[in-house]
Amino acid sequence: MSSVAATIDQATAFSLLDWDPGPLSVSFEFFPPNSAKMEETLWGAIKRLEPLAPDFVSVTYGAGGSTRERTHNTVARILRETSLTPAAHLTCVGASSGEIDDIARRYWDEGVRHIVALRGDPADGASHYTPHEDGYAYAADLVAGLKKVGDFDISVAGYPDVHPAAPSAQFDLDYLRKKVDAGASRVITQYFFDPATFLRFRDKARAAGVKTPIVPGIMPVTNFAQVRRFSAGCGAVVLDDDPATTRMVAGAIVAEQCRQLIAAGVHEFHFYTLNRAELTAGICHLLGLRAKETGR
Repeated sequence: MSSVAATIDQATAFSLLDWDPGPLSVSFEFFPPNSAKMEETLWGAIKRLEPLAPDFVSVTYGAGGSTRERTHNTVARILRETSLTPAAHLTCVGASSGEIDDIARRYWDEGVRHIVALRGDPADGASHYTPHEDGYAYAADLVAGLKKVGDFDISVAGYPDVHPAAPSAQFDLDYLRKKVDAGASRVITQYFFDPATFLRFRDKARAAGVKTPIVPGIMPVTNFAQVRRFSAGCGAVVLDDDPATTRMVAGAIVAEQCRQLIAAGVHEFHFYTLNRAELTAGICHLLGLRAKETGR
């Protein structure tokens, strides 16, 4: 390890270990596998992170509902085989409101009580989002519809760097409040790489009347090229690419990011795991979270 990397690691260790962060809660995001190898990777990550006793774990939903059954199967297996609380992603894309209501009822009947409600990305091949003619047009409509199906605990997305389709930052904040007013329980933000970006967003959201918890979405960077592709679609500002050092400093960067947020009064974190457990588990350990008995 280079002297620069050693200095970063040592400084971060001292800054994290010489203070008491207080009680913290975390949640984790996974995506449904599309091969036997990816399924093995996913379940290895789930089992590795399960002892950290997250508040819930969410499972993403592909563009246009492309992973509908895989998402359902993953959520059902988490509910059946682990002690974790699963949250199923649902979007407005590619289905009528009746079809989405049926999906939600199926989840409710199976015991799933948490939903992450999103507008969703444009369907494959489309350059921009177009609402389904018989569907929920936007996320606020979806939230309101889900609340009619059942008293779900609903999370919605927030955008510290502003949603790329929003005409202005204020418009984005006003719409976020509409989602919360429709029945959302919390806001989970898209990932960001500057704690000040989240804190400014949190303060502006509060000023706009958003009173629910606003949870920072944290992306432990292990594959910079993959993160750059994701960022192009969500408006997140990404650090300059340096492949030779990205993995080496990733843990130090994210742990310090979380430390700064905790110092500013943040005590909940949502980790985008990319179905990889090692870095997320290590960061949680640095933050003082330890494995607990899962009961299964």
